[in-house]
Amino acid sequence: MFNVLVSDSMSEEGLEVLKNREGVVLDYRPGLGEAELAEAVKTADALLVRSGSKVTARVIESGDRLKVIGRAGIGVDNVDVPAASKRGIVVMNTPTGNSVTTAEHSLSLMMSLARHIPQATSTMKAGKWEKKKYEGMELAGKTLGVLGLGTIGRIVADRAAGLCMKVIGFDPVMSQERAAALGIELVALEHIWSRADIITVHTPLTPQTTGIINDAVVPKLKKGVLLINCARGGIYDEGAVLRGLESGHIGGAAFDVFVQEPPAKDSPLVLHERVICTPHLGASTAEAQVRVAVQVAEQVVDYLEKGEIKNAVNVPSLSGDIAQKIAPYRTLAEQLGRFLAQTESVAPKTIELECIGEAGEHGLEVLTAAAVAGYLQQFLDFTLNAVAAPHVARDRGITVRQLKSSQSGARFASQVVLRVTDENGTEHVAAGALGSDGSPRLVRWGDFDIEAKLGGSTLVVSSVDTPGVIGFLGTLLGQHRINVAAVHLGKSSAGQALSVWNLDDKASEAVLTDVRASINVRQAIAIEL
Repeated sequence: MFNVLVSDSMSEEGLEVLKNREGVVLDYRPGLGEAELAEAVKTADALLVRSGSKVTARVIESGDRLKVIGRAGIGVDNVDVPAASKRGIVVMNTPTGNSVTTAEHSLSLMMSLARHIPQATSTMKAGKWEKKKYEGMELAGKTLGVLGLGTIGRIVADRAAGLCMKVIGFDPVMSQERAAALGIELVALEHIWSRADIITVHTPLTPQTTGIINDAVVPKLKKGVLLINCARGGIYDEGAVLRGLESGHIGGAAFDVFVQEPPAKDSPLVLHERVICTPHLGASTAEAQVRVAVQVAEQVVDYLEKGEIKNAVNVPSLSGDIAQKIAPYRTLAEQLGRFLAQTESVAPKTIELECIGEAGEHGLEVLTAAAVAGYLQQFLDFTLNAVAAPHVARDRGITVRQLKSSQSGARFASQVVLRVTDENGTEHVAAGALGSDGSPRLVRWGDFDIEAKLGGSTLVVSSVDTPGVIGFLGTLLGQHRINVAAVHLGKSSAGQALSVWNLDDKASEAVLTDVRASINVRQAIAIEL
């Protein structure tokens, strides 16, 4: 018998899945606080939550029998995934269950913006008849810019095409061919800014997307543009949008998500007459709540009964012996993907992993998937693991290849080489090996040979190979009160120098600005691994 604890409100349809399965005992107790949840989970084999329960390390440590945590929805911010991973607990979510609902909400906000529906309704209820004031904009023939062409972005694009709109899109990990097949013209951000009458965003909140529309971008936007954000608070710089509205350059804006939730009652953005807003309702429909509840209940029961893993965010499908043997190489492959995505960040046409020597003896597909997941994760709004990575890549029109080679000619007896080829045919390469302690090491990046530890906050600097550069960088980091854990040096065949700094704290934009001010520095990038 398996005990399944449900600690958040869940639709009856989802609960019925659990009630109707033999061998499953349902313990339905929504609204538990951390202490109560930590006590209740002691006898649970599975825990099902939505966004209300906080599955902290304390809760996870109390779950002596806990095997799987299911999140009804996309985000797992309320689950301590690292703590669950350390305990060998599978964490699952339902990444597509809310897609249609969120896309429809974005479209609803677009129509409301174009026709001033909330404002007109408000004045009508106040006894006014302001027909002239709220003359709207026809959507047919207008250009919609979609930032992020994942599941939600594609649904929005498809529905907009049905409204006879021209759809252009930006997505750093989608090919031109795949976008064209979806009826979307894939363009650079600069073209979105200059051409789009309406812009909607469907990306994760990352360093690359934070403030993607800011004070520098606003003047580049088409005058009178309408902006929509149903993705994550902070993707649009809220202050910049407000200033754009006040100047008249931005015609209107719609927000379902905010940097601070709920926003302040006197927020000038919320109170602005050309802003419409909703309290994070993107996924809030009865249909979506039923869908994610049924999906997560079925996934959890299938795992308990058959060991089947679906939509896991932290565990690949592997036998125990092989998983243990390849675990260090899997970490290495994933870190190489994260490193290359953050240092070069190109739209991939092909992702190829070559495993040399022992690295390729077992689990080649899993290592390749780990590298793909590491690379693509930087651009996605959901947690991607090695199981789903090849499918996501294929869905984006990216070719994934894997190679197994002998030790002949390799600098290290066992090595992993990641190659990402962009739309122009340019190859971007990072290679790694395991250190003597089994930790992942970068041994080559492009034309640079080096041996650097991969992990944590890292500063990557390419420079002129001249005396004083390392001293300058070390002094500068000290002035910014950033402790250096280790520094690794390398050179290219062209005589350029590379230094990789493992830091105790992330290098801020102020640090990068000071580093880049040196005439000897060619490139400086702060990354998180």
